[in-house]
Amino acid sequence: MTQQQARPFRVLGIQQVAIGGPDKSRLRRLWVDMLGLEVTGHFRSERENVDEDICSMGQGAHRVEVDLMEPIDPQGKPAVHATPLNHIGLWIDDLPTAVEWLTKQGVRFAPGGIRKGAAGHDICFLHPKANDEFPIAGEGVLVELVQAPPEVIEALGGR
Repeated sequence: MTQQQARPFRVLGIQQVAIGGPDKSRLRRLWVDMLGLEVTGHFRSERENVDEDICSMGQGAHRVEVDLMEPIDPQGKPAVHATPLNHIGLWIDDLPTAVEWLTKQGVRFAPGGIRKGAAGHDICFLHPKANDEFPIAGEGVLVELVQAPPEVIEALGGR
């Protein structure tokens, strides 16, 4: 690992929490019917083996996305339902800089690089498991880094 330098980016807040289960209708019963979250969209990807309802709570920059996910193929990979708390998403003020700096520090990223996520923001994932080449990872938790849009950066005190 290289010598740690001043961090050239900021984590601004929680962007999302993704919850997986074998049947998202059971998740909806709690999160939408009982707790009152609003369903704001849907996302389906054969490649990512996911059928999800995108829900939200809060307003403006304080809005947090809650994704309710089920696998398209319960035997397929990734197994979005195998860990009920599938991943947590963090708003980042400068995603490309964060990825570059974190990689140099020895942080392991999941395959796929920076790409558009289900909500339309640029995203990438920190791998849940470290390896010899990249000894820093999510320690069992998949972490999504999400490029914050300008209004979120302004509201949450980014650069």
